[in-house]
Amino acid sequence: MATNKHWDIFCKIVDNFGDIGVCWRLAKQLQNEHQLTIRLFIDDLHVAKHLIPTLDTSLAQQTIQNITIIAWHTDTKFANAAQVVIESFACELPPPYLALMHPDTIWINLEYLSAETWVDDFHAKNSKRGQLTRHFFFPGFTSKTGGLLREHDIVNAKQQHLLKSSTLPAHDHLKVSLFCYPHAPIASLLTAIVNSNQQVSCYVPNSNTLSSVAKFFERESLHPGDQLTYKNLTLHVIPFLSQDDYDKLLSSCDLNFVRGEDSWIRAIWAGKPFIWQPYLQTEQTHIKKLHAFLNLYYSDCPPTSKESIFALHDAWLSQEISSTTWQAYLIHLDKIKQYVAQQSYTHSQQTDLATKLVIFSEKMIKNIEENKV
Repeated sequence: MATNKHWDIFCKIVDNFGDIGVCWRLAKQLQNEHQLTIRLFIDDLHVAKHLIPTLDTSLAQQTIQNITIIAWHTDTKFANAAQVVIESFACELPPPYLALMHPDTIWINLEYLSAETWVDDFHAKNSKRGQLTRHFFFPGFTSKTGGLLREHDIVNAKQQHLLKSSTLPAHDHLKVSLFCYPHAPIASLLTAIVNSNQQVSCYVPNSNTLSSVAKFFERESLHPGDQLTYKNLTLHVIPFLSQDDYDKLLSSCDLNFVRGEDSWIRAIWAGKPFIWQPYLQTEQTHIKKLHAFLNLYYSDCPPTSKESIFALHDAWLSQEISSTTWQAYLIHLDKIKQYVAQQSYTHSQQTDLATKLVIFSEKMIKNIEENKV
């Protein structure tokens, strides 16, 4: 069988960090676990540098962790196309690169993650563009989808981290990480925490939500290292973390507020209770995505606990979190913790996204070769 060891991944950073977060993790896993040669084309190195700290934004090409990173812009020169090409999130491959592709090129459009039921039917479908075939690959939570992005050793790594954490002194306060979009009802959440009967240490990374947090504390601005206390709330402003450090934060906290795609998936693997804020979309599409996920992921959760989970998620999207909604969730937190830990383990037993991509590409190449015989 012909080799398919050379892969190209195209990443267009539309907004925030989800696109590059997913692409960078995928590139590293394909290289580390499947020994593939990866070129990652990124259209905004300045944003990417937040997640890849050693990235030199002045270079057109560089190698980091055995991944070749190439600045992608209108003047980028392409010498050749890889045998397997991943077009992340319908970013549209550049015409000069498309011209280098041939009918045997395995062209995969990696779609956004969704738990909606239609994903099962549309996964792995294709369409023609001239002589080229474009395959649509949908990550998902069922065996009929493309799976979830997950390193093979993630369960063992998490268990080792939890083992180390268990040796630390017990705390009577709740540790919460807060990573969300700026339009989230941050003030109402902090107000609910302040007025609850539970002490909370809240960790907020340096991002575009800090202005809302500063306004709550009647401060002009906040910076990494700042710590503010008001009644039962102690808020810690932390630097924007690397992916590895962020994963450790999620595993260390009792509750994680996450957003988009990358941090959402990592919250699942952390095995801790989390509140997910989907990316805002027109026609309330994001609400449909949220409810599809909640219905699937918490299908076997005890009814009263499920009710509190849905209520807090909906409140987080509706611009208002009441103290009653917050307190009701905390009452069920121990049961929720047990449930999501089991769900994390259950989903970690499924075939992961990177492996499914490799299997799919090998199948496509085999079919091409057999048709040539």
